[in-house]
Amino acid sequence: MKDILVIGAGKIGEMITAYLAESGDYRILVADRDQAQIDRLPQRPNVRTAVIDVTAQDQLIEAMHGKFAVLSAAPYDVTRHVAQAARLASAHYLDLTEDVATTRLVKTLAVDSDRAFIPQCGLAPGFISIVASDLASRFDTLESVRMRVGALPIFPSNALNYNLTWSTDGVINEYDEPCEAIVGGRLCEAAPLEELEEFSLDGVRYEAFNTSGGLGTLCETLAGKVRHLNYKTVRYPGHRDIMKALIQDLRLGQRRALLKDILEFALPATMQDVVLVFATVSGQRDGRYFQETYANKIYGAEVGGVQRSAIQITTAAGICAVLDLLAEGSLPQQGLVRQEQIPLDLFLKNRFGRAYGAPVVAQAEVA
Repeated sequence: MKDILVIGAGKIGEMITAYLAESGDYRILVADRDQAQIDRLPQRPNVRTAVIDVTAQDQLIEAMHGKFAVLSAAPYDVTRHVAQAARLASAHYLDLTEDVATTRLVKTLAVDSDRAFIPQCGLAPGFISIVASDLASRFDTLESVRMRVGALPIFPSNALNYNLTWSTDGVINEYDEPCEAIVGGRLCEAAPLEELEEFSLDGVRYEAFNTSGGLGTLCETLAGKVRHLNYKTVRYPGHRDIMKALIQDLRLGQRRALLKDILEFALPATMQDVVLVFATVSGQRDGRYFQETYANKIYGAEVGGVQRSAIQITTAAGICAVLDLLAEGSLPQQGLVRQEQIPLDLFLKNRFGRAYGAPVVAQAEVA
């Protein structure tokens, strides 16, 4: 049994704890700065709790003492404190952050570390990079890598066509921060909420637009190897225009606390959601211009007798699968480990990774 510290007792932290506790292979300490969050956690074997200030380095290091790994499910704006403490405590480190600045810090902390630093272990960034890297590995040369991911309500009932399914702070951050991309072979920054496109899948219309952080470290990994690389968030049509009006035209991107209050007051949460994962790669293979596409939908389901949302399942399954692979020695044990280094087949065969189910992979020769 390995000792694990989970930072954050919110929706995702609680789901991670449930997965790991039910596996029987981990002893878990769950820490949060909010006693109310801790009190909401169900009682489980091999699970202890603690209230700590996640910005206090001494408290974090003490909680990490003797732990095999620390998993951060904390808000993006405090994740850096967890990463810094993990380096000092000599614990393996995994997180779910989509924040570009935090990931850059983690990459710096990983240099010469005797433990593994594995950022962005969720859905996007995370699983989508594993998928895109697997598709890209099948080509001799790459032309384009396009990644599209969305967590959507199955029954939208408001003008935004959206329900709150995960961190409101995280949604606002990815809608308001610069986006990385490769255009014409050059690494660049793109504006969030721009480059709107529409597409259909299984008879349902969607829109997609630039958002920050979803590429993870893939831009750096594929720099010089691909002409076009981008990531976009998927929503139902009309969502982008309203959010752009709020964040940019009404300048609520500069008043994030107010925007968060508005969204959480007006938008109900839901457990009836679907996660859409869609990646398309094109390039040369055996002298032909070829394309491969991965498409998958994951729905909310009952796990351990409790109804869980699709975003809870996919996010928690992602970081738990990576932890399993690290614990069994299938991943590097020190330094920075990128999501695209994780073999897709190993991930999907893992007991947690199986939550992603069976995808559809389509191949086509492009005229």
